[in-house]
Amino acid sequence: MIRTSLVDGATGAAKRAQFPAGFQQLFTSSSDMAKEGTEIAEETDQMMDLKEPENPVSPVIDPKEMRAVVLTGFGGLNKLKVTKKPMPEPQEGEVKIRVKACGLNFLDLMVRQGNIDNAPKTPLVPGFECSGIVENMGEKTQGFEIGDRVMAFVNYNAWAEVVCTPFDLVYKIPDDMTFPEAAAFSMNFVAAYMMLFEVANLQEGMSVLVHSAGGGVGQAVAQLCSTVPNVTVFGTASPFKHEAIKHSVTHLFDRNLDYVPEVKKISPEGVDIVLDCLCGENTGKGLTLLKPMGTYILYGSSNMVTGETKSFFSFAKSWWQVEKVNPIKLYEENKVIAGFSLLNLLFKQGGCSRVKTAVQKLLSLYDQKKIKPLVDSLWALEEVKEAMQRIHDRGNIGKLILDVEKSPTPLMANDSTETSEAGEEEEEQEGDIDNKERMPFIQ
Repeated sequence: MIRTSLVDGATGAAKRAQFPAGFQQLFTSSSDMAKEGTEIAEETDQMMDLKEPENPVSPVIDPKEMRAVVLTGFGGLNKLKVTKKPMPEPQEGEVKIRVKACGLNFLDLMVRQGNIDNAPKTPLVPGFECSGIVENMGEKTQGFEIGDRVMAFVNYNAWAEVVCTPFDLVYKIPDDMTFPEAAAFSMNFVAAYMMLFEVANLQEGMSVLVHSAGGGVGQAVAQLCSTVPNVTVFGTASPFKHEAIKHSVTHLFDRNLDYVPEVKKISPEGVDIVLDCLCGENTGKGLTLLKPMGTYILYGSSNMVTGETKSFFSFAKSWWQVEKVNPIKLYEENKVIAGFSLLNLLFKQGGCSRVKTAVQKLLSLYDQKKIKPLVDSLWALEEVKEAMQRIHDRGNIGKLILDVEKSPTPLMANDSTETSEAGEEEEEQEGDIDNKERMPFIQ
């Protein structure tokens, strides 16, 4: 009762005035003691609130970061790192994709070496194609919804957990197409389709010579040729691939031997179409094999790649072996020589609508079960060095895929490429790379 009257403001003060001075001092002392008690109680409550919980919550992963393969400089395999990078957000007209799978091409190997014209500045995230799920969209983006399953072309930056790319480079995929198949579909089949049907005008009864018949593009060419009646396919490949791909081509030759006389034994007049991804001495051989009104198409120069790093000698040798083309001779022999670069068509020459038309026709063939991407193997991002070594050794039959959700094997975990965001890490001696045990791959 006394404590209540003491904190009652003006009413309490009036009552205290009725008591003698000694009792007023007593009331005052009691009031101070009550205030001190209240303050102590409040401090105790605050201290109890500051106690750490018995079961602390584990730290939350930063949702604004993602894993990505980074090329820190041009050169060998030791220039590839897996690190954390800021997650991109879609700009106007772009689609944000949560990546499930990325395609690995021989061109990526040449990019790593700096063996291309107008090479971009490093560090950079390699890769030109991927598949995944639409996660967000920028303004003025049409034709897509969050959750759509898609494949896409990307002007670099594909080897990451998230990419953003213009919506006219993104295509919805069929429900029965897996993400690895979609990542193996875009570059290989679009390039093969446009070379065969738009550049060379493939028709019934024609013949085609394709190099690297066991690779991703080579197998796409073989499948597309089978959609046209009576097309004869001549292919070159490493001997160990012959058994696996012998049913996809009509005639198969060892890539290390002179195939020209072998082709002419079967077809003395030569072939209608030559698809060359090798360059060098094969350019002259291809032109020699062309029939009148035939078309030779150069779409790569893998002969320039011999070692792990860029070789000026290999470049000079390949250039020197290329037959110097005489336009007058082409005119007299009624032969066509052409080049094809899908990425230049997309990113430098405004060919998005033409590529979209090709993709629509290809997806129709897929729905009809006439074509199907061939996946060689799946690799975790942390296994990118091993995957790239496999394509350098020409060991793949079909397409190599980086599976973003795949966990690395124990050996690769010990040889982790994880680094800080700056990508700084003590570089390995390049000679050690070849001595490492090769990991088995997943068919």
